[in-house]
Amino acid sequence: MTARRSQSYACPIRDVLDRVGDAWSVLVILELSRGPCRFNALQRVINGISARMLSVTLRHLERDGLVSRKVLDSSPPQVEYALTDTGRSLNEAMGQLAQWAEANQPAIRKSRATYDAGMEKAAG
Repeated sequence: MTARRSQSYACPIRDVLDRVGDAWSVLVILELSRGPCRFNALQRVINGISARMLSVTLRHLERDGLVSRKVLDSSPPQVEYALTDTGRSLNEAMGQLAQWAEANQPAIRKSRATYDAGMEKAAG
C-alpha cells in the first residue's frame, strides 16, 4: 500500500471525496437517482463521457458500493446499473449541495466579478 493511499484511508473525508469528487461520478449518480439505467442510455444522457470513462466510473462506483450492476436475462445480454442504499444516501447529500450552489451562485458570481475587476485594475 502506498503512503498516499494509507493517508487517504486514515481520513474518511478524503477517502470518500477522492471518489465522488470527480465530475463523472457526480453526473452518473445524479442520473441513476432517476432510476436504473443501462450503459448505453447512461452514455447518451451524460454529455461528453466516453465509453471507457463511463466504464471506469461505473466500476469504481460499484467497488465503493454506491452502484449495483445487474446482468439482464436478454439476448444479447445487457447490464443495468442502479444506486444502492448508500448511493441514494449520497445523492441526498449531493442534493443539499446542489440547492446550496443554486442559492449562492449569484453571490459567488458577483464576488468573482468584483475580484477580477480589482485584479485587472491592480495589473493595469
